Amino acid sequence: MNQREIVILGSTGSIGTQAIDVVDRNPDALKVVGIGAGGGNIDLLAEQALALEVAVVAVAKASAAADLQLAFYAAAQRQGYSQGQFRIPKILAGPHAMTELAAWNCDVVLNGMTGSIGLEPTLAALKAGRVLALANKESLVAGGPLVRAVAQPGQIVPVDSEHSALAQCLRGGARSEVRRLVLTATGGPFRGRTRAELGEVTLEEALRHPTWSMGPVVTINSATMVNKSLEVIEAYELFDVDYDHIEVMLHPQSYIHSMVEFQDGSTVAQVSPPDMRLAIAQSLVWPDRLPDVAPAVDWTKAATWELFPMDDEAFPAVELARHAGRTGRCLPAVYNAANEECVAAFTQGRLPFLGIVDTLSEVVAQAPDFGTPGTVDDVLEAEAWARDAARDRIAKMER
Repeated sequence: MNQREIVILGSTGSIGTQAIDVVDRNPDALKVVGIGAGGGNIDLLAEQALALEVAVVAVAKASAAADLQLAFYAAAQRQGYSQGQFRIPKILAGPHAMTELAAWNCDVVLNGMTGSIGLEPTLAALKAGRVLALANKESLVAGGPLVRAVAQPGQIVPVDSEHSALAQCLRGGARSEVRRLVLTATGGPFRGRTRAELGEVTLEEALRHPTWSMGPVVTINSATMVNKSLEVIEAYELFDVDYDHIEVMLHPQSYIHSMVEFQDGSTVAQVSPPDMRLAIAQSLVWPDRLPDVAPAVDWTKAATWELFPMDDEAFPAVELARHAGRTGRCLPAVYNAANEECVAAFTQGRLPFLGIVDTLSEVVAQAPDFGTPGTVDDVLEAEAWARDAARDRIAKMER
């Protein structure tokens, strides 16, 4: 395998730091040539840049450029460099820095950004002809039509563990032989609770995910099942399988990452202990594999793996997403943006837990038809309406 040059967007986040760990363990196969982040953790960004000896660093917060330069010198001293022994990488700063970095000369762009701000970098990487390792599900949810218009077959490799699993399982047969996709979900911290039992959920409880260590937004989205609902839309966009043939099953042990059922009645599943480094490594070297990325299942020990159907009454987010996805156009973007506002309000104590999806449902139901987006600005217009609509409803609930 030839060494692949990687650019990482969101290098200081959970996906980015784990990707760097994969690279560090496989220096002959992978090399990071550029990294970027929002600017909330400048010290870590500088540490990463010097340790990886990257050519370029992007920071979305323009005012952080000077802080980043100072952080380079501080990081160099901590790493034992003398003055002049290290090279300061090129610094890109400002709201378009990540988009510029996404088109940097490399083999693979890993988009580990959070939120729909990742859409423009996704489009830039695709237009530049890079393989896109995509962890930013909002790119497909909010901008699916735009992404489909520029992506070449096989150019996008999913990073989410569920979609990575589906991609691997789909290699087991022809697309015409596929009957359905089955996404698995842990069920979050509230699996098994009724809607009535979710009424008094606290922020602390919602942030206590039973399996994965993720950022607060994704963790809360997992608790509401919105994260899984976004993954349903993402699966449709990635694999072109109708929503009626995309199922969700709860699997609390998180060993079965997803499954594909074929027309003959057989089901192929991808199984491994929960470790995001496996999916990340797959995305960076697809369709190849790296050795010993993470421990395998210990088949010498007895184990019980459970699967349960979704409770759509307690967790209506998935069915709501199916409606948004079937309607298409800009409604998935409305769904995603309104949810971001509702999650923010919940974390601020301004909205109860059940109010997240209840408010989201109201916004989706009252959304105008924005048509099929032709530009990123079209998506942003729909998102702006959704955010305003969500804020209005949250404010009314506070009165």
